[in-house]
Amino acid sequence: MTTSPDPVRQLLRHTVATVAYRGSKALRGAPAEFANFRIGDKPRTPSQILAHMGDLFDWALVMAQGKQGWHDSTPMSWNAEVERFFAAIKKFDDYLASSEPLHVSAESLFQGPIADALTHVGQMAMLRRLAAAPIKGENYFKADITAGRVGFEQSAPRREFE
Repeated sequence: MTTSPDPVRQLLRHTVATVAYRGSKALRGAPAEFANFRIGDKPRTPSQILAHMGDLFDWALVMAQGKQGWHDSTPMSWNAEVERFFAAIKKFDDYLASSEPLHVSAESLFQGPIADALTHVGQMAMLRRLAAAPIKGENYFKADITAGRVGFEQSAPRREFE
């Protein structure tokens, strides 16, 4: 695979790697009951949010490829959704890294699915705290985030807060 030298695509890839890093932190070590944690009748459960996040990256990929399509997935098991989420991020990142053309603007990809996913990662972190399973805060400015590192396994935090 040839990596695109386009700086805009490289910034998108770094942003996607940021979603993966922060997402991994918000998902890692979640207790089994977290998947179905509810804060009311209407809001989505973490499982539903995670399925939506996978859908967002599936959608980003089809738009980047010049196709149309949105799918609302029914949540699978927690572990299956975690795997699906990171697989969807990887497919999208692989496309961004390629020399294949983007059929929509990078700005649209950022302001739509990528920014939405970042919002949902924040929701997951907040829900972890509400479910009495908080994650540690971190100075993300110092985090070791690298374009292309988009899997569940990420670098150890460099500066977490107690």
